[in-house]
Amino acid sequence: MAATQPQKLNLDEFIGTAVSATPAELHPYFRAFQNLYTRKLWHQLTKKLFEFYDQPSARPYRVDVFERFVRDFENKINQLRLVEMGVKVSKDIDNPQTHLSFLTSLLSRIDTESAKEAHVLLLASIAHAKLVYGDLEGTKTDMDSAWKILDPLDGVEGSVNAAYYGVAADYYKAKAEYAPYYRHSLLYLACVDPEKDLTAEERLLRAHDLSISAFLGDTIYNFGELLMHPILDSLDGTQHEWIKKLLFTFNEGNIGKFEALAPLFPKEPILQENFAFLRQKICLMALIESVFKRHANDRTMTFQTIAEETRLPANEVEHLVMKALSLKLIRGSLDQVEEKAQITWVQPRVLSREQIGGLAKRLDGWVNKLNTVENRIAPEVLTSS
Repeated sequence: MAATQPQKLNLDEFIGTAVSATPAELHPYFRAFQNLYTRKLWHQLTKKLFEFYDQPSARPYRVDVFERFVRDFENKINQLRLVEMGVKVSKDIDNPQTHLSFLTSLLSRIDTESAKEAHVLLLASIAHAKLVYGDLEGTKTDMDSAWKILDPLDGVEGSVNAAYYGVAADYYKAKAEYAPYYRHSLLYLACVDPEKDLTAEERLLRAHDLSISAFLGDTIYNFGELLMHPILDSLDGTQHEWIKKLLFTFNEGNIGKFEALAPLFPKEPILQENFAFLRQKICLMALIESVFKRHANDRTMTFQTIAEETRLPANEVEHLVMKALSLKLIRGSLDQVEEKAQITWVQPRVLSREQIGGLAKRLDGWVNKLNTVENRIAPEVLTSS
């Protein structure tokens, strides 16, 4: 889209009209705009504009100030700050077509080579607008274009990364693709300060959606990053608090706790609908936990032992172990004749306090064995010396 040329700015006329049409508390801003523009102090003018745009009473005038005033000197200010300003302003445009036209017109005026971060931020904002208006295909196209520019960049500002990962997470949520949503949503949270940048309702929704995607993602068997994230505290004291308990239950591979929480699943119909998948997932987590608890020289397990640990019929154990191997949750081999599984490696994961306690006991046992060996051979060493 070709950018429309703005009308030539008549500064005195613009300021006079603005002062006569706006509340008195905004007049000092327009006087400052006039002074800074005349002195060509573009950085200071940019900062003053952001202060103006943050005023609630300025909301009805933000688009007009951007179109009639900012466009006159937009090529003289930091392009990322310009785009941040434009994105803020665009939220005041209710008409979908006008909203998109505003953003795409601004995009056409940003040079990709000299202002890559600004270009990414604007593409992500356009993608988000298209997502809100139901254009999933257009959203994905703009996401892909943004990623091609963003991926090779170093030292990118957090707001730019947040814009991309935020819209990507929302896109995968709309598509009900749980694993990509989980990954991009966590990356989004790494780019923002949830306490400052998200409302309490947004934090609760994000924690809820991340939890559901962790349960239903068919490649997610390590909840560590989520379990350590303070966003989960948003579930405390709410109707979704049991979901947090369920996350830790899965991480522990505790089938008993899983069965105790199962009656609550109807509160989340999507979990109830996927109960069979969740049951298999907790069995896989129980297998991982069972292997983890064993010493490295005691990881050859009979099918019967695995059946008892996972509460599965013996004839389903082989399929479970093969599933774990295919998902790379464990490494090892199966002896179908002897009905044994030899496990050589288990996927690392975040440990609960109970699991850390168990690991500490095993380390104590290992230290005691070393001490026993030392005490036995020490006299021999002293004698020989």
